[in-house]
Amino acid sequence: MVKKTKAVKTADKTQVCGDFTVLTPDVIVPEVEKALGRPLLGFTHPLNSYINRVYELMAADRERIIVKFYRPGRWSKEAIQDEHDFVMECARDEIPVVAPVLLKNKTTVGEVDGVFFAVYPKRLGRIWEQTCDDDWKRLGRVVARAHVVGSRKVAKHRLQLHPEETTASDIAQLIDGGTIPPRYQKPFEDICSQLLEEIMPMFDDAEYIRIHGDCHAKNILHRPDEGLLLIDFDDMVMGPPVQDLWMLLPGHVMDSGRELDLMIKGYREFRDFEEQSIELIEPLRAMRMLYFLDWIGRQREDPCFATNFPSWTNDSFWADQLRELNQQYMNIRQG
Repeated sequence: MVKKTKAVKTADKTQVCGDFTVLTPDVIVPEVEKALGRPLLGFTHPLNSYINRVYELMAADRERIIVKFYRPGRWSKEAIQDEHDFVMECARDEIPVVAPVLLKNKTTVGEVDGVFFAVYPKRLGRIWEQTCDDDWKRLGRVVARAHVVGSRKVAKHRLQLHPEETTASDIAQLIDGGTIPPRYQKPFEDICSQLLEEIMPMFDDAEYIRIHGDCHAKNILHRPDEGLLLIDFDDMVMGPPVQDLWMLLPGHVMDSGRELDLMIKGYREFRDFEEQSIELIEPLRAMRMLYFLDWIGRQREDPCFATNFPSWTNDSFWADQLRELNQQYMNIRQG
């Protein structure tokens, strides 16, 4: 078991928006060609991504590839390599993931004008939908297999999913960011302080391993001829294993006991599961709520921000957030 250890914080929350202006097609294609050592066609199709910039390219032999440009300042090169190492270790253990391609520089991380990037083979699939009991067990099995790999070593340059490290930072960034309407500033500070005081001790004895970190239904594809495929390890962290289970549940833990039990049964076919870690699910949900608010706030300078989040500065938006945070606090208190 790996317990919580101090890690280097590598998510730079002082940089609100990366400068992707260099990423024009006449730059992307030759730079990726050079990195791969193979000719590409001029095809560059942008794909949806809120944080990074992702493009589908086409090699001269018509093979489709995906290139992901990481938002500058979000992760260090070493942190990106931690992500890639984890995924490649999973691939070597025949766990269904999409591993990055080895580049001409003998690593999986390229760079253009200070923007790091990685190249992946294109993999198609449908978003996974659970329709029977065995579907939930299958989810548990594939997550457990990834966690077997994740438990083998520490990701030294990744965040620790502990309220003292991640959530306290999220809260501070929101409070200092100047976007919370004045009438909600004090109530927001109060509920965040109560939440931290309540949940902080619950994580001190938790198991910490490399996990996916953002394991929700849209990051699990179903390939009819191959099974489930885990994608997008961009938010990989050192964290409690239960983090990769609760986000797959259809609702709060008190309403999803059957689904959780089935996932744990599947999980235990490959790895032990700490029963007491179920108590972390609702605290982790509260942490996710605050992370998401901070995640939005860090994009304020993005040209698409007003379109993507039009209600951010509205009183009604913050009234809703306070109500939900207070309700989540009560859910945690009531166990």
